[in-house]
Amino acid sequence: MSFETISYQSADGVALITLSRPEKRNAMNVQMVRELNEAWHRFEAGEDRAAVVAAAGGHFSVGVDINDVPPEAWRAIPGAATRSTKPVVAATNGWCIGGAFIIVQMSEYCVACETTKFLYPEARIGLTGGMIASLAARIPHKIATEFMFLGEPLEAQRAYEVGLVNKVVGKGEQVGEAMKVARKLAGMAPLVVSTLKAFVDGMMPASPVEEMCRTRLSLERISRSEDFAEGVAAFREKREPRFRGR
Repeated sequence: MSFETISYQSADGVALITLSRPEKRNAMNVQMVRELNEAWHRFEAGEDRAAVVAAAGGHFSVGVDINDVPPEAWRAIPGAATRSTKPVVAATNGWCIGGAFIIVQMSEYCVACETTKFLYPEARIGLTGGMIASLAARIPHKIATEFMFLGEPLEAQRAYEVGLVNKVVGKGEQVGEAMKVARKLAGMAPLVVSTLKAFVDGMMPASPVEEMCRTRLSLERISRSEDFAEGVAAFREKREPRFRGR
């Protein structure tokens, strides 16, 4: 599997997923969303036990590419468009805006370079995807609503103070520190980590958009199944279908 807008490296039980459109400040276009979705599926199905999501260049990502808007940007989000049983560590730097912020929001751990500035400007633009709503379950309510409603930057130190970020590091140190954390996670008992992650995810309120994504995936699984194809074929051939549960 080859990628063009991201890179995927695997070592020591850790998958390093890097957004790689630095010339566009890692804006998330149609191809990047598709490749991120493939990367999360690859991570979940593979032997790596933790992942780091980072970025090439001076910025994590400025969000959706307005010149190539992905119609289903939510498919780039870990845990939204894929089954997620393993921890993800975000390593941020520079601007982290909009949909890219949701990747951080849905990660289990975040190491932020001191240059990081988080921004969610949708109330100032007049359009929202809505997945941001569950931020209120992850940091104090009034900080979350301030961030969402006013669309003003949240700098790394403040993000650390309110619990969005685990650690703030110097310029250029975020990936190395995130990899240290991920290697520690990869060395833990995987059944315990996945079980505790499932318990935590079950306790975390989901936004209506997250529920929509999960419902969409469930229905897609059926519509793309061998059983559906068999059912259609059996109807056309006027015979009893032979369903196999896949």
